[in-house]
Amino acid sequence: MTKKTHDQDVAFIEALAELLRKNDLTELHVKREYGEADWLNVRVARQQPGAPVVMQAAPSAPAPVAPSAAPAAASPAETAAAADDPAQAPGAVTSPMVGTVYLQPEPSAPAFVSVGDKVTEGQTLLIVEAMKTMNQIPAPRSGTVKRILVEDKAPVEYGAPLMIIE
Repeated sequence: MTKKTHDQDVAFIEALAELLRKNDLTELHVKREYGEADWLNVRVARQQPGAPVVMQAAPSAPAPVAPSAAPAAASPAETAAAADDPAQAPGAVTSPMVGTVYLQPEPSAPAFVSVGDKVTEGQTLLIVEAMKTMNQIPAPRSGTVKRILVEDKAPVEYGAPLMIIE
């Protein structure tokens, strides 16, 4: 590898790290091929303590509004809000980024999860591709997949509801 290529690779890695920070991503993985036996494989990652808790805490925020309600039963207002906006439903998993959703790891493979599947915390639910990077979206908690709110290869926005786990 020449000095020029090395300097370009360092600049490329720095740009990836900046992209990671600006878009609040947890991981980027890129492979650059320069020739048959010359390539650069880069994985830039950062640890975000409590990230799954943040994804889980947002949907459960409406609960303190009705402290006198029985914990096992949802109030009619909460049920109506969940029906109108799946992102507000308890157990909603929302997209942490803008991108394209893939429900399976590759086109001919089975889906990561289906409605009715039991999932464990941290299990991959789907992939959101953002800027040619495949980001695995983990289950924020254990439970059963009640609804899948997106279609395969559909575009999603930041905060869009992806599925509901109860």
